[in-house]
Amino acid sequence: MVDLNWDMARAKAGEQANRLSSETTQLSSSIGRVISKNLYSLVDLPTYQTSAMDGFAVSSARGNWFIIGDVKAGKPFQGLLKDGEALRIATGAVIPNGTFGILRWEDAHVLHGYVSGETTREKDFRGIGEEARKGDTLIEAGTTLTPGMVGLLAAAGYDQIQVISKPKVSLILLGDEILFSGLPTNGCVRDSLGVQLPGWLERLGCQVNKITHESDQLESTKSILLTSCEESDLVITTGGTAGGPRDFLHRAIVELGGEIIIDKVAVRPGHPQLLGKVNDTLILGLPGNPQSAIVGLMTLGEPIIDSMLGKTPKALPNITTTDIFEAQENFTRLVPGKLVNGVFTIGKYLGSAMLRSLAHADGFAVCTNPVTTLRWLELPI
Repeated sequence: MVDLNWDMARAKAGEQANRLSSETTQLSSSIGRVISKNLYSLVDLPTYQTSAMDGFAVSSARGNWFIIGDVKAGKPFQGLLKDGEALRIATGAVIPNGTFGILRWEDAHVLHGYVSGETTREKDFRGIGEEARKGDTLIEAGTTLTPGMVGLLAAAGYDQIQVISKPKVSLILLGDEILFSGLPTNGCVRDSLGVQLPGWLERLGCQVNKITHESDQLESTKSILLTSCEESDLVITTGGTAGGPRDFLHRAIVELGGEIIIDKVAVRPGHPQLLGKVNDTLILGLPGNPQSAIVGLMTLGEPIIDSMLGKTPKALPNITTTDIFEAQENFTRLVPGKLVNGVFTIGKYLGSAMLRSLAHADGFAVCTNPVTTLRWLELPI
């Protein structure tokens, strides 16, 4: 199987997954969720003609008006404002019938129960439907909700919405050299993926249901893969993707009657990543080296998860840099670093087993050979 071009691998990975079913959630707990259908305004926004300022609702352009009372937000005035009359009015309060304009508080002169000043017709009126008309599209399907969007939907009358179910992920850490606490000794290394991958996956929109550690044994690998495929929408493994004597992931997938869809991607770091399938459940095999694993997650994992969430693929933006680096011939290179005003600054520690640059990176510069425009792959931070 020929190593796939990085862009082709991402496209192919995204094609392997379908959008998951939708579910109902409370609007108050929907931040970060992906909506399953277009959301329309249930009312005109504003629903009523309201005041944009604190001040006085007055009955003419200028005058010395008798103050007959107050209009508070949420308590409309019952009646008609007559000539020579004024009402104190709060921002957001419904404008009384008969109001010529709003006299702002700072422009008003109050004396002995009268207010004087000058305004213009419909000054500081917020018109019905000024922001949105009932039925207007507010947010399109496939959008990840931000706090501001949730606020807009609340204003538009929503209590519950339909969102895409979070992909359920099982994470399997393969390897005999992994320690889960304390200082690394006797040739072992601390597990740095089991503690960070759930965070990346949650930010990508997933729900990590189970994290399992398995030694490098064929039968145990097959057993945990089979169980995980039955429980999950996506199974992600770390380690065991290369061709070493203790790398059993390929063989385990095949012996379970599955298939290898992508075997290695022409990218550095992260070359020995794979995508397989057992019983219609996708298996994403990430390399064991930490930086390589995150490159694999962003290479194949992100488009798979986006497809499950019904997101539309987006082109990566172009960037520039004053740093000098290049990719291996016929490969793509992902370089961790920061992006400020469209200019990329490279990280210092770039080895596939290193995490120091990744820990402070905003994303990866995508560099190709043959050379094309430098692009930006943002991390979900």
